[in-house]
Amino acid sequence: MANVATEHRTSTRHTKKKKLHDHRLWAVLFVGPVFLGLFTFYMMPALASFGLAFTFWDGLTDPSFAGLDNIIALFNSDIFMRSLVNTIIFTGVAVPVTVTLATMIAVLLNQRIKGMIIYRTLYFLPVVTMPVAVGMVWLWLYNTEFGLINYVLGIIGLPEPEWLFNPNIALLSVIAVYVWMTVGNSVILILAGLQGVSTTYYEASKIDGASKMNQFFKITLPLITPTLFFVTVTSMITSLQVFDLIFVMIGDTPAIVNPIRTIVYGVYESGFMLSQMGYASAQAFILFLMILLFTIIQFWGQKKWVHYDA
Repeated sequence: MANVATEHRTSTRHTKKKKLHDHRLWAVLFVGPVFLGLFTFYMMPALASFGLAFTFWDGLTDPSFAGLDNIIALFNSDIFMRSLVNTIIFTGVAVPVTVTLATMIAVLLNQRIKGMIIYRTLYFLPVVTMPVAVGMVWLWLYNTEFGLINYVLGIIGLPEPEWLFNPNIALLSVIAVYVWMTVGNSVILILAGLQGVSTTYYEASKIDGASKMNQFFKITLPLITPTLFFVTVTSMITSLQVFDLIFVMIGDTPAIVNPIRTIVYGVYESGFMLSQMGYASAQAFILFLMILLFTIIQFWGQKKWVHYDA
């Protein structure tokens, strides 16, 4: 009997080991291609860019070591400092406006009214539209001579601004398009958070005589703070890397683009127009440090306003 029990235990251990081996094999098969893609197209280029930031390289000849020359040149460049300021302004305006507007729209779309699926689809359509197409359409809307916006303003007797050619409002004009294009994604995420809030909270507060406004600020807002935090972090990372809208709507004319240029635009210009790959990589490295710093600050600050317990 002892031998039978021992053989049974041995067989059981062997079966468990085989199942564990099979699970690990399936895990590798599923995760492997994703990891390979991330390593090949994201991690390797990022590491290569970090190394190139400390070299002089035109993309054709062999790179030569530059030390910190590229970094020093960046902070002595008025153009780069303008790009840095524009990027911070862009993010500082676009992210709060996007999150606030998305929250308001999501609350409205969370109501049970007829045709709500259509409204949700319409708000999400700009998200799945190519940024180049969005930029081209808004380029026409902003046109000073035959654009729809100035045409309507002219009819009602209001001033007709040069939306993309006036340095004082060009950046805000692009921010408005960016918010219009990206707010739908934030709406979907916040709407999912809203639908996860139990109705019992509202029923109890209604019995206590709470108004709709009190319910929103005392119940809804605190309970969706994890979603708002996620939306804020992802929106910030995306807005810091804005490029396509500026390239499509402004072009590459220095007199027009300089007042609105961002860091990623500078990376494109230095690397692919001026063949200064080392200098472009240095700008990308500075942008990476900015994203890392802002993300760390947000994760540190979220302890004071994000509530994970219902």
